[in-house]
Amino acid sequence: MADEIPMFPLGLVLFPGAYLPLHVFEPRYRELVQVCLASTPEFGVALIERGSDVGGGDARFDVGCVARIVAAARLGDGRWAITTVGTRRIRVRRWLADAPYPRAEVEDWDDPSPGPHAGELRAVAEARLRRALALSAELGEAVPDATTPLGADPLLAGYQMAALAPLGALDQLALLRAETPDARLELLVALVDEEAAVLARRLEGG
Repeated sequence: MADEIPMFPLGLVLFPGAYLPLHVFEPRYRELVQVCLASTPEFGVALIERGSDVGGGDARFDVGCVARIVAAARLGDGRWAITTVGTRRIRVRRWLADAPYPRAEVEDWDDPSPGPHAGELRAVAEARLRRALALSAELGEAVPDATTPLGADPLLAGYQMAALAPLGALDQLALLRAETPDARLELLVALVDEEAAVLARRLEGG
């Protein structure tokens, strides 16, 4: 069954379990925050396919993540500084008219249970991710610490690693869209290995 929720299209992908701080300055999204804080402190985050996250007129992908507001401070000029955390994956069934902020009919998209080899996949993915993060840091790029702790559960760890990985938004969207936790871990290994190969060549001056 689809539920109607406020939506905040952005140029990034949010994953369950990942934190997302936002500086909210556009009037329609200020209203979105106020409405959420007065009722259910949640909204959906979807990646923008074409256009900008300011001013409207953008096209959006049909999968996203619900963000729950865990801290909010209203600034003197009406802007908001909020901290959110991703809670669950969603499919967008229908985009509704902006009134004034984007809204959509969505349904939860639960992951199935990890398979019997998910623990092994998790360990491989963690090792490959930490290598890619270390290479990125060696190149002076702003990336998460390669020693960032991860959960033991393969489902949670898969989402955590997807959020930490030095990948572009479309690759991260592919990870969010993975049908199973095992498929997400396998795709993560492939994507991170490709990125690590590029990083290694850059370090070698190639």
